[in-house]
Amino acid sequence: MKEIEMPLVTIDVIKDVFTAEEKAELIENVTEAMIKVEGEGMRQVTWVRIMEVEQGDWAIGGNRLGAGDVQSLKAA
Repeated sequence: MKEIEMPLVTIDVIKDVFTAEEKAELIENVTEAMIKVEGEGMRQVTWVRIMEVEQGDWAIGGNRLGAGDVQSLKAA
């Protein structure tokens, strides 16, 4: 029996940055991007998940980030 590869895309974000609607849009758009590459037949086995990291548990260059930091970047 041949194994079917099931693509899994994981999106890591800081908690409380994206609304439920924005996360749904991310999932939809990433799924569509994968289908453009993989083909429509893979839609039913393409997984997209959003993993939320607690504020302050994510750092860049030693600087811990929270939702407010990301919101400031989004607004710029």
